[in-house]
Amino acid sequence: MQPWWQQPFFQVALPIIITFALTFWAHNRRIDDLNRRIDDLKDALTKRLEAIERRLERIEQLLADHDRRITTLEERTSPLRR
Repeated sequence: MQPWWQQPFFQVALPIIITFALTFWAHNRRIDDLNRRIDDLKDALTKRLEAIERRLERIEQLLADHDRRITTLEERTSPLRR
Protein backbone atom coordinates (compact mmCIF):
# COMPACT_ATOMS: atom_id res chain seq x y z
CA MET A 1 0.00 0.00 0.00
CA GLN A 2 1.25 3.45 -0.91
CA PRO A 3 1.46 6.29 1.58
CA TRP A 4 -1.51 8.67 1.43
CA TRP A 5 0.40 11.50 -0.28
CA GLN A 6 1.40 9.22 -3.19
CA GLN A 7 -2.12 8.13 -4.06
CA PRO A 8 -3.49 9.41 -7.38
CA PHE A 9 -6.16 11.58 -5.78
CA PHE A 10 -3.60 13.62 -3.85
CA GLN A 11 -1.12 13.81 -6.73
CA VAL A 12 -3.51 14.50 -9.61
CA ALA A 13 -7.04 15.40 -8.62
CA LEU A 14 -6.40 17.54 -5.54
CA PRO A 15 -4.02 19.98 -7.31
CA ILE A 16 -6.55 20.33 -10.14
CA ILE A 17 -9.38 21.02 -7.67
CA ILE A 18 -7.26 23.57 -5.81
CA THR A 19 -6.33 25.26 -9.10
CA PHE A 20 -10.00 25.49 -10.11
CA ALA A 21 -10.96 26.88 -6.71
CA LEU A 22 -8.24 29.55 -6.84
CA THR A 23 -9.16 30.43 -10.42
CA PHE A 24 -12.84 30.87 -9.53
CA TRP A 25 -11.90 32.98 -6.51
CA ALA A 26 -9.62 35.24 -8.57
CA HIS A 27 -12.21 35.51 -11.33
CA ASN A 28 -14.93 36.47 -8.84
CA ARG A 29 -12.71 39.24 -7.50
CA ARG A 30 -12.28 40.57 -11.03
CA ILE A 31 -16.02 40.48 -11.57
CA ASP A 32 -16.57 42.36 -8.30
CA ASP A 33 -14.03 44.98 -9.36
CA LEU A 34 -15.71 45.28 -12.73
CA ASN A 35 -19.14 45.66 -11.11
CA ARG A 36 -17.80 48.41 -8.84
CA ARG A 37 -16.30 50.20 -11.83
CA ILE A 38 -19.58 49.96 -13.74
CA ASP A 39 -21.45 51.34 -10.72
CA ASP A 40 -19.01 54.24 -10.49
CA LEU A 41 -19.47 55.00 -14.18
CA LYS A 42 -23.26 54.86 -13.84
CA ASP A 43 -23.10 57.26 -10.88
CA ALA A 44 -20.91 59.67 -12.83
CA LEU A 45 -23.22 59.48 -15.83
CA THR A 46 -26.25 60.09 -13.62
CA LYS A 47 -24.60 63.19 -12.14
CA ARG A 48 -23.79 64.53 -15.61
CA LEU A 49 -27.32 63.89 -16.85
CA GLU A 50 -28.77 65.66 -13.80
CA ALA A 51 -26.52 68.65 -14.47
CA ILE A 52 -27.66 68.71 -18.10
CA GLU A 53 -31.29 68.53 -16.99
CA ARG A 54 -30.79 71.48 -14.61
CA ARG A 55 -29.19 73.53 -17.40
CA LEU A 56 -32.02 72.70 -19.78
CA GLU A 57 -34.58 73.77 -17.18
CA ARG A 58 -32.77 77.10 -16.76
CA ILE A 59 -32.70 77.57 -20.53
CA GLU A 60 -36.41 76.78 -20.68
CA GLN A 61 -37.11 79.43 -18.03
CA LEU A 62 -35.02 81.97 -19.91
CA LEU A 63 -36.88 81.23 -23.12
CA ALA A 64 -40.22 81.64 -21.37
CA ASP A 65 -39.06 85.00 -19.97
CA HIS A 66 -37.85 86.11 -23.40
CA ASP A 67 -41.12 85.02 -24.97
CA ARG A 68 -43.02 87.17 -22.48
CA ARG A 69 -40.72 90.13 -23.16
CA ILE A 70 -41.07 89.76 -26.92
CA THR A 71 -44.85 89.58 -26.63
CA THR A 72 -44.87 92.74 -24.50
CA LEU A 73 -42.63 94.56 -26.99
CA GLU A 74 -44.78 93.47 -29.92
CA GLU A 75 -47.88 94.76 -28.18
CA ARG A 76 -46.21 98.11 -27.52
CA THR A 77 -44.76 98.54 -30.98
CA SER A 78 -47.67 97.19 -33.02
CA PRO A 79 -49.03 99.53 -35.68
CA LEU A 80 -51.95 101.73 -34.81
CA ARG A 81 -55.26 100.00 -34.91
CA ARG A 82 -57.95 101.41 -37.21
